[in-house]
Amino acid sequence: MKNLLSFALTCLTSLALAQYDPKALETLDAMSKKYQAIPSFEANISYMLTNDVEKISEEFKGKITVKGNKFRLVLPEQEVINNGMYVWTYLPEAKEVNVDKAENDSDEINPSRIYDIYKKGFKYLYLADKTEGGVVCEEIDLVPENKNAQYFKIKMMINKKDKSIQSWTMFDKSGNRFKYTITKFNPGVKVDDAFFTFDPKKYPGVEVIELY
Repeated sequence: MKNLLSFALTCLTSLALAQYDPKALETLDAMSKKYQAIPSFEANISYMLTNDVEKISEEFKGKITVKGNKFRLVLPEQEVINNGMYVWTYLPEAKEVNVDKAENDSDEINPSRIYDIYKKGFKYLYLADKTEGGVVCEEIDLVPENKNAQYFKIKMMINKKDKSIQSWTMFDKSGNRFKYTITKFNPGVKVDDAFFTFDPKKYPGVEVIELY
């Protein structure tokens, strides 16, 4: 009950403080400009799911490749490929891939949008300078203007020195926290557009399930 009350108070506090903070906007704009200038990049990430109420704490390692609005995210139990038009979710153990249309106009948050997600439908607030992983970061909260959005807050930790993203954490209304930390970043990767499309011929025996 104590954890649940604490979570509820966190939600209310975030909503009450949310505003269009010029200090936060300055940092966010600098961060966005940095990533928009990179044609494509690859990063190793640490992905952590926690829920204090449900006593959940899970961590995974993965790799993300991004080019424009396209991305390919590889995690231990699944692979998500998005070419801007379609998104494939490949489940190796189940030997199946689910295909759906990419919803670019929805409030869905994906790794190819995280550096400019703040530009539409969010309020933002600079909180403090905080050290994370030995790096001094600017801590900024993004709060969606849509009260029915899937996530009630996104916390961004932005390297104070070079404006790169150190981590971002998404908070949903059921108490889950999804934290993505960039552990290695390669801005010089060159990748063809075909890399962001799932080719069934390369995966014999995999069932393709169309969801659209």
